[in-house]
Amino acid sequence: MKKSLATLLSRRPPPAPPPEAKMAPRQSLKIAVIPGDGIGKEVMEFGVTCLESIASIYKIKLEFEHFDFASCDYYKEHGAMLPPDWKEKLLPFDAIYFGAVGMPDLVPDDVSLWGSLIKFRREFDQYINLRPCRLMPGVPSPLANRKPGDIDFWIVRENTEGEYSSIGGKMFEGTDREIVIQETVMSRTGVDRVLKYAFDLALSRPRKLLTSATKSNGISITMPYWDSRVQEMSTKYPDVAVEKYHIDILTAHFVQRPKKFDVVVGSNLFGDILSDLGPACTGTIGIAPSANINPDGKFPSLFEPVHGSAPDIAGKGIANPVGMIWAGQMLLHHFEHREAADALLKAIEAVMARADAEVVTPDMGGKGTTKKFGDAIKDEIWQTAIKNGKWKP
Repeated sequence: MKKSLATLLSRRPPPAPPPEAKMAPRQSLKIAVIPGDGIGKEVMEFGVTCLESIASIYKIKLEFEHFDFASCDYYKEHGAMLPPDWKEKLLPFDAIYFGAVGMPDLVPDDVSLWGSLIKFRREFDQYINLRPCRLMPGVPSPLANRKPGDIDFWIVRENTEGEYSSIGGKMFEGTDREIVIQETVMSRTGVDRVLKYAFDLALSRPRKLLTSATKSNGISITMPYWDSRVQEMSTKYPDVAVEKYHIDILTAHFVQRPKKFDVVVGSNLFGDILSDLGPACTGTIGIAPSANINPDGKFPSLFEPVHGSAPDIAGKGIANPVGMIWAGQMLLHHFEHREAADALLKAIEAVMARADAEVVTPDMGGKGTTKKFGDAIKDEIWQTAIKNGKWKP
């Protein structure tokens, strides 16, 4: 067995505190910058410069500190993805701005991922994974007759327990009696806190609609429990409409009827599947951002692009920087800098809408470079600020 249930439960954090009023924007944020591997190192520069630009305009103090760990280069030099005191180094920060991890030719993926991102998620109790599914200008959707505005919803994934608990083991290996078991763990604390986050998010949006992913017609213990907690939580949110779909038909609805969704919540496994399918329905997973959030603020939250390290194009200067910049927009939004976050998203969309072949990168049909694309978004930030009277040159 990898871990006993008793061990897991003994390490479980206490229940989240009662909901509080929306926090005021913090005018000073400490951000740990970890470029990681491959194209993460290339796109990070433009994520940081765009954040610096928008912060200057909206009078937000951002303090960046760069770290070289959580990369395969660090592993090759030190024999580990992280230093022994990594937690002490990162705890003082409000957020981690992360590029990408993984170079399978150098380090096995299970070593690089479990030795970095998974540790961040679990040790920093980042129990919410949040991803936007938004059809952006200049990106044709693989779904017929869809245009920007037709797909615009959020996926909330439970991020620290569930099907990915790593509790289980093997017996009688290599024989006809070989048995492999892996357990799903759902705690009331773990389920309720992700549902609360999802209900709060739905309540904050105009449509006030929450969709829950389940499979209680086939998974006979954990999924009925999940459904019961959704039902119980819904009594505290009378203004939020709740729908329930089994995961198989829900994936079909993502493809056939994406416009119907507003906020979708799922367990670790179901949320994992949906949070890739959703952005894929918008045309490219390569520009999607993601956030691993500790809503209580006890630990830093992590913001990253969904794309990986892309070793095949690393070093060529053609990686699309939108996912990294958009992840920075999510960071600002999380810390309640809504006006600045909206301005950054509009700058991204404006450049993408122009679809200038000399600017956008090959994945979007252009012949631009990471630098040209990133600089164009940065320039759009400043030009719009001047035009709107937010900045005087």
